Amino acid sequence: MIKDYINKIICGDCLKTMKQMPDKSIDLIVTSPPYNLKNSTGNGMKPCTTSGKWAGAALQNGYANYDDNMPTDKYNEWQHDCLAEMWRLLTDDGAIFYNHKWRVQAGLLQDRSEIVKDFPVRQIIIWRRKGGINFNPGYFLPTYEVIYLIAKPDFKLVPKANAVGDVWEFTQELKNGHPAPFPVALIDRIISSTSAKIVLDPFMGSGTTAVAAIANKRQYIGIELSPEYCKMAEERILINSYKKELFKPEQQTLFAL
Repeated sequence: MIKDYINKIICGDCLKTMKQMPDKSIDLIVTSPPYNLKNSTGNGMKPCTTSGKWAGAALQNGYANYDDNMPTDKYNEWQHDCLAEMWRLLTDDGAIFYNHKWRVQAGLLQDRSEIVKDFPVRQIIIWRRKGGINFNPGYFLPTYEVIYLIAKPDFKLVPKANAVGDVWEFTQELKNGHPAPFPVALIDRIISSTSAKIVLDPFMGSGTTAVAAIANKRQYIGIELSPEYCKMAEERILINSYKKELFKPEQQTLFAL
């Protein structure tokens, strides 16, 4: 039953975990998967900066417990399978906000069409970052990512939310031990623009989606492979739960499947 997952971080494989969850049980999914950056013709996630502003940046060393290096076709298949499970979990008025990044690989554009190819993409939102990291002297600084809004037919925004444009500018979060954290403000905009009661993030990372859900008085479910990031998320959730007086500490249960 879905209540067994509510307001918890599940430490485990997201695909296996989602397959155990019931159909049409989730109102909103907000997530950003690993980008397969180690399989890159550019610098990707490679330790290269030993001095200056970005010295020791977590992004350079990659993810804990995941190498982020799959053959492109396998990566696309995996992400498509993940989206298929997310779609199955959505209620009839639910939506997925799927954040990814376009890039050129070996001279060919990867626009993630192989991942989203047979899902009803309603809109593309551009997240423009203020600043960023550039490891490669042959490229201009990349400053945007793409959010695919994949929606069920009955999905609607709350009143006045549709007045917001489709290019969003938020400062990239830097004070976070996760290699690629979302800004809380970005997730807050998504959640607050919907009437969703239950929000799922299958790649929860450091817990930003849960923190934004708590701030908006919504329930959350997080799935994360890395025990290190699960602990990080749990600590952030506890702090924010105390602030909002929404959940007792014993309800913030960390468990593995």
